[in-house]
Amino acid sequence: QEQLVESGGGLVQAGGSLRLSCAASGGISSIGAMDWYRQAPAKQRELVAVIASGGGTRYADSVKGRFTISRDNAKKTVYLQMNSLKPEDTAVYYCHGLLTTRIGGAGEYWGQGTQVTVSS
Repeated sequence: QEQLVESGGGLVQAGGSLRLSCAASGGISSIGAMDWYRQAPAKQRELVAVIASGGGTRYADSVKGRFTISRDNAKKTVYLQMNSLKPEDTAVYYCHGLLTTRIGGAGEYWGQGTQVTVSS
């Protein structure tokens, strides 16, 4: 079954780092434009970072200089390196993007979400 599987969330102290991974599994031939969202309790889902298929990136102002999105096309995986974490970064993080199947179809997929908690 085609899906995005996230890992790497957890509990970290303010100032610490985490790296989230999002791997396409099942019958996926390639990943296209990918992004990371986050959602904190009682808040709207926020777009955090975007990486185009060619590697260009964009970041929300709140994470610029601290987070880095990257991709490994051979592994069909996108990463979010999070440094200098703040309590305000606490949220469920979701990866999302366009996947192409081995039989030629394409569609948008969401990861299951991974909890990131930053303690003060």
